[in-house]
Amino acid sequence: MSKKIEQILLQDQFSKDDIIRLLQSKDDEEKALFVKSSEIKLENIGKNVHFRGLVEFSNICKKDCLYCGIRAGNPKVDRYDIADDQILKAAKFAHEHNYGSMVLQGGERSDSAFVDRITNLLKEIKKLSNNELGITISIGEQSEETYKKWFDAGAHRYLLRVESSNPKLYSKIHPDNDEHSHQTRLKCLKSLQDIGYQTGTGVMIGLPFQTYEDLANDILFMKEFDIDMVGMGPFIEHDQTPLYEHKDGLMNLNDRFRLTLRMIAVLRIIMKDINIASATALQAIDPLGREKALKIGANIIMPNITPTQERANYLLYQNKPCIDEGADDCTNCMEARINMADGEIGYGQWGDSKHFKNRQNK
Repeated sequence: MSKKIEQILLQDQFSKDDIIRLLQSKDDEEKALFVKSSEIKLENIGKNVHFRGLVEFSNICKKDCLYCGIRAGNPKVDRYDIADDQILKAAKFAHEHNYGSMVLQGGERSDSAFVDRITNLLKEIKKLSNNELGITISIGEQSEETYKKWFDAGAHRYLLRVESSNPKLYSKIHPDNDEHSHQTRLKCLKSLQDIGYQTGTGVMIGLPFQTYEDLANDILFMKEFDIDMVGMGPFIEHDQTPLYEHKDGLMNLNDRFRLTLRMIAVLRIIMKDINIASATALQAIDPLGREKALKIGANIIMPNITPTQERANYLLYQNKPCIDEGADDCTNCMEARINMADGEIGYGQWGDSKHFKNRQNK
């Protein structure tokens, strides 16, 4: 007979079968899981929720990932690349509004002009904020030399989502070529850790071909890799991508949403002191999606401060929320959401991963 959820939640160590059982919980069992993850969040992280002002500065990408709306092979995308002065203006907004941190996110490129441009932007952001603004970057796979250059220029957190820890599943959602290699992704994550970044990863939940065992393995992978922060969200299909043909085989959006919340809850229980982002994609399914994630384990939220005119062109998935709001709207909205989720905004703080600090002290 399988263990009761209550029994599993009393444990300190969790097997893959335990994790699968938790991920499959429903109704009262799911409630018990969320109560436990909320308790662990309050004990280890507290009520503080940290802002990361998000600037999606370019949708030009050399990759052709089969799930992504801005993939290189999509001819219907209006490509853009925000000018440096606009990016710095957004950074100034984040600093003046006491965000504490910002995120530079864009399509993946690794040409020398791009690498130098990012290096310069990082230095300028540090300068205009008197070194007070924390910087996370998420610009894909790069050489160790590039990662080091960006680290030295002022970035201290890097998010590189593995999308799946299962190499076979990874190969089904990416083209079969050297440009899209699971091994390269893992090597990059290791490089980031070795250089000294707070290293983040994440997965998509509800992908075609994905199993509960895959998701349990994803959680065990993050624990084994000793990751500092996680950004993961529900897979939302985009009709201009090759994976769209598998839409009829997907679990419904609400089930993907609930499963994502359970993934966040289980991860919080297993990795008590990491940073977990409340993904925008949750709000694309449920208007209160981000608050629900904050209540049961997430502690990071990313108000979008990208200049409004370009937001509609950074569509990794469809029905993305907040694409017509300005940065001020987004800030006011996030404040209200965090209050509703019984959280407190950590204004002016970098909101570094406690796990990173503990890992450094080992």
